[in-house]
Formats: sequence, structure tokens, C-alpha cells
Amino acid sequence: MAYVAACANRGGGVVTRAELEAFSFDGSPLKLIDSSRGIRNPRELAATLSILSQPGGPYDDLVTDDGLLRYAYRTGPVDAGDNRKLRQAAELGLPLLLLLGVAPGAFAPVLPVYIIRDLPEQRCVEVAVDEGLRFLPVAPTAAQRSYAERLTRLRLHQPLFRARVLRAYRTQCAVCRLRHADLLDAAHILPDTHPHGHPVVANGLALCKIHHAAYDRDLLGVRPDLVVEVRAEILLEVDGPMLRHGLQEMAGARISVPATRGERPDPERLAERYEQFRRAG
Repeated sequence: MAYVAACANRGGGVVTRAELEAFSFDGSPLKLIDSSRGIRNPRELAATLSILSQPGGPYDDLVTDDGLLRYAYRTGPVDAGDNRKLRQAAELGLPLLLLLGVAPGAFAPVLPVYIIRDLPEQRCVEVAVDEGLRFLPVAPTAAQRSYAERLTRLRLHQPLFRARVLRAYRTQCAVCRLRHADLLDAAHILPDTHPHGHPVVANGLALCKIHHAAYDRDLLGVRPDLVVEVRAEILLEVDGPMLRHGLQEMAGARISVPATRGERPDPERLAERYEQFRRAG
């Protein structure tokens, strides 16, 4: 898991199939993803190592009313093949790696996850995607269900959102062009609490941590015509080189945007967010 996390940090939240297949343990190759199936069951392990969730895939992965991820068995007998080791992971309480498909050969990892319920009559298992959900009661209260559902959606959406946004922006800050992946975030134009704050690339900007913080605090704004504005009082401040080069000199710059038109920032969302910036100033 440390290896996958390090690969994802270097890759802007994305780990590639080549990296997952290149892993070795004690000098022996140990692929972390199956070549053709969604469940990785190495011969030398007693239980499943990783599970893959692909948007539009053949299996019905969804978030349950209790806030857990439901992961379907493969076709075939429930006690044979891949299903046997998947159910064994549930019985042993072992940590697994969840891979969310971003693009062909690219995945956003969520780790560790745990199978906490095995439902053979429904041909699926239920997966806790956060340590805090491992001990969720079988019959949770309404408040517990609401918390679990929000946490699960956050844990599933945020890695995908970051990976897709950074990939679309070629792993560079839209404002300053910084290319260090571990210093980049996927910023929401409209927050996820907003009715139109969906975790889609058109509602995102790849920003370095300085510009993300400045954007969230309305010190820096982006107009619908993609030009950066900086709050007037910030332009008048005298501090040091970070303020001068990092914020003040960005005023009037045009942000870089994805090459694919459908991934560019949505002008209507930008306009609504820009009005908030103007009111704050």
C-alpha cells in the first residue's frame, strides 16, 4: 500500500497499470492488479489483494443506504474461483486495495478498504472505504447512515476528482504552471455542498496549494473569461517574494485550461464563483 500511495503521489493521484504490475515482494514479482478481471487473487495469498471498480463496468458497484460500497461477486459459484478468496478477505478482516478506473490503464487508489459484510444470497460483499466505518452497526441509526454515506462518497469521489482534474490539466497549476504533483490539488469551482458542485472536471481547477488556498478564501478569483484577479488590498500589501511573485504578479494572467473542450471550466460555474469573490472584496 505504501508503494501504491507513493506512485499515486508522483502521478497526481493516479497509479498506472504498468506500476501496479511492476511491484515485487521479497524479490519476487507480485502484480497488484489482474490482467483481465476486477478481483486480484494472487496464487500465493489466501485472500483477495485488490478490487477494481470501473465506471460503466459489468458489475453493479453502488453505495448502499448504510453508506457502504457494494461490490458484486464475479459470475460463477459463490464458493469457487475469485469469489472464494473475496469472501475469505471478509472472514479474515484483511485490508484490500480499491482501484477506481480513471482512464484506460490509469487508476485512483483508495486504501486500505475492508470487506465487512458478505452477502452470498445477494452475490455481493459490502466494503468499508474508511477505517471509521469498519464497526458500523448492522442496523445503523439515521445519523450514522448519513455520516457513513457522506464519508463513503467523499472517499470515492475525491480521489477520482483529483486524478481526473490533474490529468486534464497535464499535472500543472492552472495559474502558475507549477508541475510538482504532490503540491497540486483539484479545487472545486463550486463546492460539493452546492447543488451544482458535482465532482466533474468542468467544475474543477488544478491549483497549487498556495493558489488553492487563495481561491478558497477569495483572495484570488478567476473571471468567466479565464483571467485571474487578485483582491485590491492584497495588491497593496508589502511582504516578501512569495506574496509578490505568488499572488500579486498573477493578477491579469490567463489561466491554462485542458485541451479537451468538455473538460474546460464551465463558464456558468466560474461566473457564479466569481460573483462570490467580488462580494468578498
